[in-house]
Amino acid sequence: MSYFPAEVSGPQPTDVDRTFWDHCRRRELRFQRCAACHRFRHPPGPMCSACHSFEHEWLLAPDTGIVFSFTIVHHPVHPGVASLTPYNVVIVDFPEFDHVRLVSNIIDATPEEIHVGMTVTLVWEESSTGIPLPRFKSAR
Repeated sequence: MSYFPAEVSGPQPTDVDRTFWDHCRRRELRFQRCAACHRFRHPPGPMCSACHSFEHEWLLAPDTGIVFSFTIVHHPVHPGVASLTPYNVVIVDFPEFDHVRLVSNIIDATPEEIHVGMTVTLVWEESSTGIPLPRFKSAR
């Protein structure tokens, strides 16, 4: 079962983020890092905002992260999720990766259980486009 129903469209990769989604197809969460100054960036981009280098690499992220921030959505932004409200949207921080952050969802926690500083573990979920999505479970 998916966190969101099939009518909620999955990723539509672009030239800029295609490599990120290609790694997700292999169930690998990888973040782009500047090969010159080693600054992580997400979402991916063609050039480093710190040193302006076009050179980059993709590093495999840890399987755990920390909830940096979150919101509980009570007013659905898509008709397909109306029956799921309230649902969560979290920003997961990866301290080992210079605090790069990813927007996702926690699939096994109630709104009352989610809190800033919560440790979460990566899981994969199929999207409607067939690209696995990085989601998270509580690391209870």
